[in-house]
Amino acid sequence: MRITVISGGEAGAHFTRGLLEHLDSTPDLAGSEVTVIASTGDDISLWGLRLCPDLDLLVDTLAGVDAGAAGSDVVRAELAALGLEPQWYPVSDRALATHLARTAWLSRGETLTEVTTRLAERRGLSARGVRILPMSNVPVETHAVLDGPEDQQAVHVQQWRRDLGAPAATRFVVAGMDRAVAGPDVLEAIRGADLVLLPPSDPVLGLGIVLGVPGVRDALRGTSAPVVGVSPVTGSAPVPQALAASLATVGVEPTAAGVAGLYRDVLDGWLVDPSDGGARPTGGRWTLRTHSGPIDATDSADLAASALSLADSLRS
Repeated sequence: MRITVISGGEAGAHFTRGLLEHLDSTPDLAGSEVTVIASTGDDISLWGLRLCPDLDLLVDTLAGVDAGAAGSDVVRAELAALGLEPQWYPVSDRALATHLARTAWLSRGETLTEVTTRLAERRGLSARGVRILPMSNVPVETHAVLDGPEDQQAVHVQQWRRDLGAPAATRFVVAGMDRAVAGPDVLEAIRGADLVLLPPSDPVLGLGIVLGVPGVRDALRGTSAPVVGVSPVTGSAPVPQALAASLATVGVEPTAAGVAGLYRDVLDGWLVDPSDGGARPTGGRWTLRTHSGPIDATDSADLAASALSLADSLRS
């Protein structure tokens, strides 16, 4: 099976790791290929280096690497001692090596897709049938616009989340999106898939950024593969602050039905928590299914298995 995942943030990375675990433990799915299209909306330049948080998180998570391993904070401690700003961004020694390599390769003319392929191969992901594609090779950065005492201020979403605690924003601005084009193989990975999965990522600052790249949404609407999403919010658990703030900024209720509305033109199936089973589809063609247990307490491999089961039912 050719499976394409559109991913953003920790939720996307952990869901995809669960998907790989399920594939590895299911003989009928042996040999499946997984392509992950990752958001680069959180990318940022700090200390003269190009950082790609979602790409690095995916590579490390899927390879089983502990990015926060003990004894890996010498660089961060030294940066703090030197007073070099910003100090709110977490950087480990291992991550610094990745940032240095990426910046060097990009400066030599390699594309972000080529650099990401190198890093994924370094972790052995290609040998497992896993391919990670940046949504675009054009640099894109997302900023939150905040009201100040006298005027508005735009801050990078990394600082908005990590340093400021995701306060209320008036809007989000995606710098560079007007020049962005889908990266090599991105559209084909959607059109040629047997299944497309939308993990429980932030639908505004994660998947929403990917779907904003010209051609991506059209490819999702046009693919013959089932497009199955997993709700990032449940009626039985509090909504994380950053997710609640991003949804509020675009005027969407923090409910499974509210989030589904952002995908209604591309969804075929929507997997929700049992507490949200009454949120019937409106304004779209998608099929609703409740997971067997609370989504927020479900192993990611079991959640991926449920998403695949929903996709199978849509094909029958």
